[in-house]
Amino acid sequence: MTTWMCVLGLASVASLVTPDVAQGQAAAEYRTRTEAAKQWPREAVRGAKAMVATDEELGSKAGVEILKRGGNAVDAAVAVAFALAVVEPAAGNIGGGGFMLVRLADGRTTFLDYREVAPGAATRNMYIKPDGKLDEQASVIGYKSVAVPGTVAGLELAVKTYGTMKLAEVMGPAIRLAEDGFAVSEKLAQELQREKTDLERFPVSRRIFLNDGKMWKVGDTLKEPELAATLKRIAQKGAEEFYSGETARIIAADMAKSGGLVTLEDLAAYKPRVREVLRAKYESSGHEWEVVTSPPPSSGGVAIIEALNMLKDVPLKGWGDVESVHMVAETMRRVFADRAAYLADPDFANVPVAGLTASCYAKELAGTIDAQRASSSKDVHAGKPHACGAAAAGAPPSTLVSLRRDFC
Repeated sequence: MTTWMCVLGLASVASLVTPDVAQGQAAAEYRTRTEAAKQWPREAVRGAKAMVATDEELGSKAGVEILKRGGNAVDAAVAVAFALAVVEPAAGNIGGGGFMLVRLADGRTTFLDYREVAPGAATRNMYIKPDGKLDEQASVIGYKSVAVPGTVAGLELAVKTYGTMKLAEVMGPAIRLAEDGFAVSEKLAQELQREKTDLERFPVSRRIFLNDGKMWKVGDTLKEPELAATLKRIAQKGAEEFYSGETARIIAADMAKSGGLVTLEDLAAYKPRVREVLRAKYESSGHEWEVVTSPPPSSGGVAIIEALNMLKDVPLKGWGDVESVHMVAETMRRVFADRAAYLADPDFANVPVAGLTASCYAKELAGTIDAQRASSSKDVHAGKPHACGAAAAGAPPSTLVSLRRDFC
């Protein structure tokens, strides 16, 4: 999901799209944790009927509120996503995109792909400098770094297809947080301080996120009335408002004025995709496990299955065991080499999913690991994935049912 893409650059839609400081989002586990360790649970947390887990307490509370009002898990997930667009501007967004993997109580599964897509005017070399080298800032900061957002369309599709409540109902907590404000946490205050240099480059981001240069302090109340107004329009008129209504016109006008590429035509043409999940089965200590995970364009699902296929016969003992850590690290070197070479958007590229998730291919890769010596990632290159057995002859493989830095 794209982060400060929530506001920067759209004075009248604040927190909607941040072309000026759109940056590759860092996964939450890689961001510095500011919460005191003593606040962390010391044992597993369990819920009798349901549980909501996010990176922000207010986001989790939004989901719990919806569940208590009779909503189902998808209703709660959509409420959480909109709430995080308010309280976690470094990752939550309505100006970016995402994925949702849904497994229903009866076992049915589906995967919603609402990642951003490139504007029609985007070109292959738009981030290449005249000297042929990559412009490392152009793709992460500025109006040209912004793609066509998918979050609003994807969340509406999720709640309409699998939810039990109206879009306006699940958006209620987010609208309230944006309109009434919320207390700035220690984590948010530190994130804003850390990103100050980029955020102060643009009037809108400076006004909203840096409090007009005075900086937000822990405990201050941060209100986002412009974001609240945007959320209200979406709640009242649905995703169509975002992609072809007043919000769309505001986005397109701001893009045209500031050198961005997203147009009204790009927004109107956006459609989320429904894809089939990836599946793989494993046995361990007499137990059977089925992994249900994400297909491309997400690269994580393929990588997980490829890694598990390579490690399924390895007697892992835990992170305190040197040999176990070594085997996991060597496996991941090879998986990530394949990930970089082959994983892409299947709408525009031929992704060899069957080969990458094939057990025979995994066995070949595992055979290149020296159990006693670490390899160098510079020397580990992508393999040549191929299906095996019936899959190689054209039948579906058994494991397949069909299917960057903060503030981005």
